[in-house]
Amino acid sequence: MTEIVAIWRDSLHTILDRYERKKISTWLFFPLLFVFFIILNIACYWWAIYTAFPYYMQTHEATHYIKLQIPVGFFGALFDSLSFFVTIWIIRRALAARKTSEYVFHLSLDLIIAVVATFWVLFVFTFGGWLISIWEDAPEQLTSRGAKYTSRAVQAIQDPMGRENAKNIYFGVIMGVSAALPTCFHIFLFLSSLLSKIKKSFQKPKQNP
Repeated sequence: MTEIVAIWRDSLHTILDRYERKKISTWLFFPLLFVFFIILNIACYWWAIYTAFPYYMQTHEATHYIKLQIPVGFFGALFDSLSFFVTIWIIRRALAARKTSEYVFHLSLDLIIAVVATFWVLFVFTFGGWLISIWEDAPEQLTSRGAKYTSRAVQAIQDPMGRENAKNIYFGVIMGVSAALPTCFHIFLFLSSLLSKIKKSFQKPKQNP
């Protein structure tokens, strides 16, 4: 396990060094990062809409969902950009750790970001939908919208196998794809390190002449 973590740390250190060089050499890095997350969130939004609730686009509320992509993209990118820099901070703390347990603990903090992202999605659809209702000159109560989405979330937890609840859970998972990128990244590096260790164990040691 120690050797796997060592390979994992080396890979993470290499990637962090590349990030530092790229950040310094490219002044457009931060705007491009924000734009990337906007596009990613909007893409996830439409992916979720057309795979979970395609009939939404066949109703009189279709224009509402088209407009909703704007706050979804912007606020989603705001959260993802913040979580990106939090992840960089976590990586630096992890690489500075001397014990394997401390290293793994620091990287596992990214799981908290994924949990917070769930509540952020609820906020975005509540607040974003409220902004769109003002845009459409049909203002809604922010509290009533919040209660509606909170109720859906509670129902999904209580009965996850229900058809509509399963769709809502699926929708939330798709919308959380961008927030889950840091966790997926760490899992990928761990699996890559594990495969490297397995590959080395199967290689025959060279014999001295």
